Amino acid sequence: MIDQAQIVKLREFTGAGIVDCKKALEEANGDYEAAVDLLRKKGQKVAANKQERETKEGRVHAYIHGNGKAGVLVEVLCETDFVARNEQFVQFCHDIAMHIVATNPLYVCSSDVSDELIEKERAIYEEQMAGENKPAEIKEKILQGKLAKYYQEVCLLNQSFIKDDSQTVEQYLTSMIAKIGEKIEIKKFCRFAL
Repeated sequence: MIDQAQIVKLREFTGAGIVDCKKALEEANGDYEAAVDLLRKKGQKVAANKQERETKEGRVHAYIHGNGKAGVLVEVLCETDFVARNEQFVQFCHDIAMHIVATNPLYVCSSDVSDELIEKERAIYEEQMAGENKPAEIKEKILQGKLAKYYQEVCLLNQSFIKDDSQTVEQYLTSMIAKIGEKIEIKKFCRFAL
C-alpha cells in the first residue's frame, strides 16, 4: 500500500501529477528514488514527443545579481502566450538566468560550438597525449571524455544545474517540458559583467 505522504512528497519534488506519482511509486514498489527515476524517464519521453512543435511565444528574462556587477538577458521560447505568463515558466526563466550569471557558459548547446574550435581543442588534447604509449582506440576514448568535459564547461545545457547538481540544465529543461506540457526552448542569452 502506497502512503499518501509519499505521493505528496514525490509530487512536490517532481511536479508530476498525483496519479502519475502514485503509479510511479506502485511500479517502484514504494522505492522513492526509483519512482523519481521513473518519472524522469517519462518526462524525457514527453519532451521528445514535443520536439517537433513550433515555439512562437516566450519571454526575455532579465536578472541582475545582488551586487549589481553581473547580469543576464535570456530568451526562452514556448508554444503559447498562456505558458509564457505561467508562474512556473517565469521561475524557470529566472533559474536559468541565475545559472548563467553563476557559471558563465559561452554557448547554449554543443551544436553551437564551431567546428574550428572543436578541431583546435582536439589538437590540444592530441598533443597532450602524444608522448603516451596507448592504443589509438584508448586515446580516442580519452579524447571524447575531454571533449565532453569541455562541453560541460562552456555549454549551458551540458552544465550541472546550480540549484540541483544531481541534474544537468538540459534535464531540468526536460522536466519543465513534462510539467508544463509544451515545448520550451532556451534560444539565446547575453551575460554582462564588470
